[in-house]
Amino acid sequence: MITTDDTLAAAFGAGFAGTVFTPAAAGYEEARGVWNGTVQTRPAVIARCRTTTDVIAAVNVARTAGVSPAVRAGGHSVAGHSSCDGGVVIDLQSMRRVAVDPDAKTAAVEPGATWADFDAATAVHGLASTGGLISTTGVAGLTLGGGIGWLQRRYGLACDNLRAARVVTADGDLVEADESLLWGLRGGGGNFGIVTRFVFDLHPLSTILGGLLMFPLDRGEEVLRAFREWALGAPDEASMMVALNSAPPAPFVPADLVGQKVVALLGCWCGDLAEGEAALARLRDLRPAVDLFGPMPYPALQGMLDAGAPRGLRNYFRGGYVADLGDDVIATALDHAARMRSPMSQIHFHHMGGAVARFGTATSSFSGRSAGYTYNLIGTWTDPDEDDVHIAGVRALSEALALLSLPGGYVNFVSDGADHAVPAAYGEEIYRRLARLKREYDPHNLFCRNQNVQPAP
Repeated sequence: MITTDDTLAAAFGAGFAGTVFTPAAAGYEEARGVWNGTVQTRPAVIARCRTTTDVIAAVNVARTAGVSPAVRAGGHSVAGHSSCDGGVVIDLQSMRRVAVDPDAKTAAVEPGATWADFDAATAVHGLASTGGLISTTGVAGLTLGGGIGWLQRRYGLACDNLRAARVVTADGDLVEADESLLWGLRGGGGNFGIVTRFVFDLHPLSTILGGLLMFPLDRGEEVLRAFREWALGAPDEASMMVALNSAPPAPFVPADLVGQKVVALLGCWCGDLAEGEAALARLRDLRPAVDLFGPMPYPALQGMLDAGAPRGLRNYFRGGYVADLGDDVIATALDHAARMRSPMSQIHFHHMGGAVARFGTATSSFSGRSAGYTYNLIGTWTDPDEDDVHIAGVRALSEALALLSLPGGYVNFVSDGADHAVPAAYGEEIYRRLARLKREYDPHNLFCRNQNVQPAP
């Protein structure tokens, strides 16, 4: 068994085409960094892969050494699963190629690509697929956990658009995913191996109607009740999100609103623009303080929130599902929003339904098909001395909303490593099936640095 950093690094050998970083190597400090600033781990080895052959070699080294690897694609894992202390990080960020087949309307994507990479390649052909809300997020992690995004109500989640996948298993084998494994990859996280090639369905899309409407927080109850009624009849072309946060210091925000708590309605209309304007009129009738909705290229919407989520800030998330924005949900969220101590913290409610509900659980392991909304409680701050305060605030709201929530939760928003958190997120039936699939592809749980599914006995 390999036990030292140097011998572990040496095990990669001359055939490894990528770069191996150890703590003494130049570039190690930059290479070990991830998006969430609370994650300050020091891996023994970071193996930055260039090819699928490199990935296979890295998996074989980790398995032989008896070390459970952390797999890093975009590095946005809030829980810190894309790094580790004293172990091996299999770093995929150099594998970022996106190959578009405009005739077949598909994109073949390497695992280190971000949604910015994906959108840049597909937009050239007037095509798109559901991605995340922050363009620096990795395609791999978002998709494997489900993949909430701006096109979800018309085209489904990112995982619903995953047509094919090539996977390096715990044994170091390279396999094409069959329908059973695809079911697990569409929401089951990185539990079954490392996907080195994703193939996504694409849809004709160029200009969308996107942006946000912003209101002072003291109008929150009025606005959210009105939005609730609007959303009940919203066409699938509309994918919207409610955000409770602080207004940014930007030119388009009135001076008296800068830094104040606000309610924002953000989203995308991915259909006929005139029909979108007509659908949006009912929300504009609420007289927002800020109206930034307008025609834009889809990639512009994808990057709209990037400035609010830079790398290095300290983050803690909790999430869940609710059937609707009931009065009690609205009151609970507004009460907490008024007391959020960090101007960077936010509360999001993602409107579900439409295509998300129609895909069902037969083709994927995503658990939130019947939810009206998925919520994400985002604690974001800068001072390490304030960790306990902000984490406690998110947990308090999470516990309050849990009493009003549906079973299950979106695994990409699971920050805690409690043994019950992942089974609870999936629910008994889905988790049991995932556990059987885990036993087939990773019976010894080599890939356990994730939202982990234990192999079935």
